[in-house]
Amino acid sequence: MKIVIIGCGYVGTAVAKFWSQKGHQLTVTTTSPERVSELQDITSQVVVMKGNDSSNMEDILQNQEVVLLSVGDRYHIGYKQAYLETARTLLTALKKTPTVKQIIYTGSYSVYSNKNGEWVDENSPITPTNENGNILYETEQVLLSASIPQRRVCILRLAGIYGPGRELVKIFSRWEGKTRPGKGDDVTNWIHLDDIVAGLEFAKKKHLQGIYNLVSNVPMISRELLDGLHKYHGLGKIYWDASTPSKRPFNVRVSNQKLRNEGFELVHPEIVF
Repeated sequence: MKIVIIGCGYVGTAVAKFWSQKGHQLTVTTTSPERVSELQDITSQVVVMKGNDSSNMEDILQNQEVVLLSVGDRYHIGYKQAYLETARTLLTALKKTPTVKQIIYTGSYSVYSNKNGEWVDENSPITPTNENGNILYETEQVLLSASIPQRRVCILRLAGIYGPGRELVKIFSRWEGKTRPGKGDDVTNWIHLDDIVAGLEFAKKKHLQGIYNLVSNVPMISRELLDGLHKYHGLGKIYWDASTPSKRPFNVRVSNQKLRNEGFELVHPEIVF
């Protein structure tokens, strides 16, 4: 199968390695010239381009069957350019590339914003509370508009990402011995890199259409996660200041039942210390 991966960061690189091992013919893109040699170890077809480069976008889509859009704002160019402009450029280029049968996009559960710990699913109302949230939601809408009978669009809303090189202890060890605002009763949602790669493969094979939450089965309270993580790794205690409101913007329990109903099973259904 001919696949183009637009954006080869943490997630894009991992799935590129997996699909390359499966024998797919890959084209990958990066905005960083210094990463070309690394990515050429995965595939010979590496293109340095920005997401709003319409000419290169048309070129890389030629004769492709599947497009994975896995971009991020790694270099702080702004969410609008990284996400929305890339999606719009892709949409325009698709008009000249009829071979594309599927688009998969790795979005974010952050579009749900703060629901005070309530459960949400793919049918829950989207009420972004900041500009970045609005941009992410608009990006989804742009991509969904590319759906036609001959081409399916699948959006996977990812939880917070952890995995090799991005272990939870690395993310949170800086809080050792420090005080965090709130009681620690806000909810966190996570997904392991292994499950993202598996989820992308599942979406491709099943030719999924629409929006799916890709999160672990069991959301965790911040206090349980951080206290358990620090205790397991022998780090100093974390303190909580109930007199100061928590600053976490995404206090919500995200359901993955829709994806599980399709038959998807997670490798890491919950965080285990």
